[in-house]
Amino acid sequence: MNMQVSPVMAPPTPRSLEETGLSTVLMRDILLKTMFRQNLSQVSSLARALCLPVNVTQELVDLARGQRLLEATGTLHANAGGEMGYQLSDAGKARALDALSQSEYYGAMPVPMDEYGKQVKRQSIRNIRITRDQLTEAMDGLILPDELLDHLGPAVSAGRSILMYGPPGNGKSSISNGIRNALGDNIFVPRAIEYSGQVITVFDPVVHTATEELEDDPNSLRRTSNRYDRRYVLCRRPSVITGGELSLDMLDLVYNPTSRTYQAPLQLKSTGGVFIVDDLGRQAEPPQALINRWIVPLEEGKDILALQSGEKFEVPFDTLVIFSTNFHPNEIFDQAALRRIFFKIKIDGPNQEDFLKIFALVARKKKMRLDEPTMLYLMKEKYPTIGNVYANYQPVFLIDQMISICEFEGIPCQMTPQLLDRAWANLFVRDETIRR
Repeated sequence: MNMQVSPVMAPPTPRSLEETGLSTVLMRDILLKTMFRQNLSQVSSLARALCLPVNVTQELVDLARGQRLLEATGTLHANAGGEMGYQLSDAGKARALDALSQSEYYGAMPVPMDEYGKQVKRQSIRNIRITRDQLTEAMDGLILPDELLDHLGPAVSAGRSILMYGPPGNGKSSISNGIRNALGDNIFVPRAIEYSGQVITVFDPVVHTATEELEDDPNSLRRTSNRYDRRYVLCRRPSVITGGELSLDMLDLVYNPTSRTYQAPLQLKSTGGVFIVDDLGRQAEPPQALINRWIVPLEEGKDILALQSGEKFEVPFDTLVIFSTNFHPNEIFDQAALRRIFFKIKIDGPNQEDFLKIFALVARKKKMRLDEPTMLYLMKEKYPTIGNVYANYQPVFLIDQMISICEFEGIPCQMTPQLLDRAWANLFVRDETIRR
């Protein structure tokens, strides 16, 4: 899909230790911990582990040697291109163990928070411009009325918060996923960020989809190391989907007391992408409490997190937040909260014409031939019993039910009034008193 966006400006590769923006003490300790934990001895392998250029890694190694924390092994490794080997001195091992007792983090050098903030602005989700055709294509065959796209398109292009509400089973979750699919370009996600000497891991393979190998193949002619700062990973714009399991503490910085390391919360991992709160109102936390947590980020484009010490700091908030609920907004939010959600879009059930289009589309996908008498029976006998209220989920449900019945009975896949009656019986649960 060709998105109408400006190419994201890549973070430049640091050409010296100073250009990393990090303190030499922090970088030196990460170098020592990485050598200790990964048993690395050549500058080229250390450069890959630290995600730094070879010349900058050599500069760091020389600094540690000058402090007598590293020593050359005095041997050149033929299988490593004749590179000199290095090892931790006794003082280096002691310093590595001391640094590990403070934080187990090692490997890729982090990106300073200020530098990360600049990169977030360069690749802001608000830079995206999506056309009606692109949004329709991303909806993966959903049949949506034009007036819904009239509201949805500007909301997505604005990169602001969206509240979708309406009766269940009408595609709010599918539309959210479609919006996620519409964001078709790539951004740079830091492996880790640094604030006040603390390292916070951000890149998460569960959330982020890398578009290139995380490490260069030394035998490949297409080297990527010098095209951008390798402390970042080039990824598809991320998306995080949460539902009834969402709680307020999931939006806080995650601290592991055993390894003494920090991990970014969900909304920070979704920076530059989409954060979907599905089934709002089903969480243990009241919806009002959840929306109150988002007020500052939504209004000011920044979030506030806290370290274990209690020190609070700002992080960028550049995320399209989509709230989806089956409740009417006035039931779960006060007016002040609603005012802070930029777009409010009602997702209704389809009219009869759209319902029949959806039914025909699903039948074609499931390879079930439409039967006119059965369709007339459905529309004239069944739907009047529920006030002719249609929902988007019903065609899939009814057709899947009939397919399952046919498979069980050992008959060809077909659509008949009798099979429809059996499928319809599973669509609703009859009200009755159960004796216990």
